[in-house]
Amino acid sequence: MRRLAYLFVLLFGMSGAAQAYDEENGFDINEVCAGCHGEYGQGGKDGEYPRLAGQPAAFIAEQLHLFRSRTRPNLAMVEYVDDRQMPDEDIADIAEYLSRIKLKTKLPPVDENAPGFDAYARLIESKKLMQIPRAKGDVEKGEKLYHKECSTCHGREGWGNEKKAVPMLAGQYTSYLWRQVKKLRKHIRIHDKDAPDEELLDDFSDRELQDIFAYLSTVDD
Repeated sequence: MRRLAYLFVLLFGMSGAAQAYDEENGFDINEVCAGCHGEYGQGGKDGEYPRLAGQPAAFIAEQLHLFRSRTRPNLAMVEYVDDRQMPDEDIADIAEYLSRIKLKTKLPPVDENAPGFDAYARLIESKKLMQIPRAKGDVEKGEKLYHKECSTCHGREGWGNEKKAVPMLAGQYTSYLWRQVKKLRKHIRIHDKDAPDEELLDDFSDRELQDIFAYLSTVDD
């Protein structure tokens, strides 16, 4: 059986290093993205729109280019990523902007009666809070399988690798991960444009994936 590390690279792809960017332009572009992906790139509707916050900038940029060329089909995205609507410079800016958003999994305790407590700042902080619901599956088996097969690329706990543009799997909606599995198995989405007929997912059972996804859903607890 091929290593599951390749599975997750298959799911999300890889690309080069992030470019310098215009933060203000990234902020402005994100106002459009926020309609689906949330103000802080947290995604929404239980994974109908994936989390983008914290993903490697090079990975995000690569996916936007794939949407533009329709190599990765997504009709909802096409109108936003054409050369006029979002030139390459804008893609670089929004990719870098989203990659720098940090979402907490829990808030530190505070004393709301303490002098200087800032209720508004606490509210903003709470909006940047995100924790994935527990997924079905054997967490223990999933953890062992993940650490054996996947952690080399995606990190010890699935938070990805910025330098290598390997995306995070922990902190991503489980329903979204399953949707990508289905698309890859049907060749609606490809991993490698130079080898579009790869069938790596044929080596993995749904149960194995279920257990791995179950583990990943606990990492942000």
